[in-house]
Amino acid sequence: MKLRTRSSAIIGTVCLVASLALTTASADEPTAPRGSAEITLKEVARAQNPIAGAAGPGDTVWIAERAGTVRVLDDQGLGEPVLDISDETSVDGERGLLGVAFDKEFAHFYISFTNREGTSTLDEFAVRDGEIQPDTRRTVLTQTQPYSNHNGGDIRFGPDGYLYIAFGDGGSGGDPHGNGQGLDTLLGKLLRIDPSGGEPYGIPADNPFVDDPNAKDEIWAYGLRNPWRFSFDTGTGDLLIGDVGQNDWEEIDWAPADSEGGENYGWSQMEGNHPFRGGTEPANHVPPVHEYGRGGLGCSVTGGYVYRGEAIPELKGQYLFSDYCDGTVRALRMANGEVTGESDLGVSGGQVISFVQDGKGELYVLDIAGSVSRIDPA
Repeated sequence: MKLRTRSSAIIGTVCLVASLALTTASADEPTAPRGSAEITLKEVARAQNPIAGAAGPGDTVWIAERAGTVRVLDDQGLGEPVLDISDETSVDGERGLLGVAFDKEFAHFYISFTNREGTSTLDEFAVRDGEIQPDTRRTVLTQTQPYSNHNGGDIRFGPDGYLYIAFGDGGSGGDPHGNGQGLDTLLGKLLRIDPSGGEPYGIPADNPFVDDPNAKDEIWAYGLRNPWRFSFDTGTGDLLIGDVGQNDWEEIDWAPADSEGGENYGWSQMEGNHPFRGGTEPANHVPPVHEYGRGGLGCSVTGGYVYRGEAIPELKGQYLFSDYCDGTVRALRMANGEVTGESDLGVSGGQVISFVQDGKGELYVLDIAGSVSRIDPA
């Protein structure tokens, strides 16, 4: 591991301008101004395969680069790496440095990556005065991955203060090991742990399977194929997950803030709302709140965030997402866990690999080819 000091360079900007017509507000949102809003994807930095990010201390955004570096974006641009684990990270298939997160107090920084053996690894660092303390590094959790795809790797703290971790079904195709529905593995799951509640971590007492001897205590939800980016709505606490489909259907899953966990999103019995290869719909299947077919719309959903910023009032309360193959940024209007409308925002973020939400609720779009762009009003 290499730790480097912070320096900054001013980066030029490129603007992509489009018009957006949004006229319907969510039922639980104040009515936004009606009509059209011009929006911009404003390139604020270039990075080496930016893949994930998190709001950091002091109005910064910390950007993870796939090969194993972390850089800090502030009003001066994107600085030199503050963390470098590239000598420990594998990047074959869909592997790499796949997720980063801070706890609420910015006291700890977490990284989710695949090590040289391809094992999913979650490490923790203490943070003091906005700087990583390398001598405090510890490994919190590991998970062996049988294949180099569907590793998942996104991490996020929930409104409850616990750390959530998304793992794919382990890879190959069609879930050959049945991990999506198997409760005896962490693969194909959304996990919920307390990283400060034990060594190496604690299990929240109200996790849904803690009293089931045939299930892993860490599991919060299951039936996921490759959950590529999940988030919590900072306004409501609701959970949204973008789950990549097999051949035909991409899906977005939802759970309310008061969920007690245990949702079964269906894979590999279901692909979206559709039985997969003759599978039978599980009795406890929670269908996606939104799905789309691959006919011209893309091939790999990239989950995003519910917009809670102030710069674009017309977007407030709407869920923004994209597709890695299509790149168009889209918005879902939702009420009571149901989609009431969808908008094509008319801008392309390239090969959209992730969204990032800053401390003020504004959103950034990461293009794996290098662009870091902020969603701005024109």
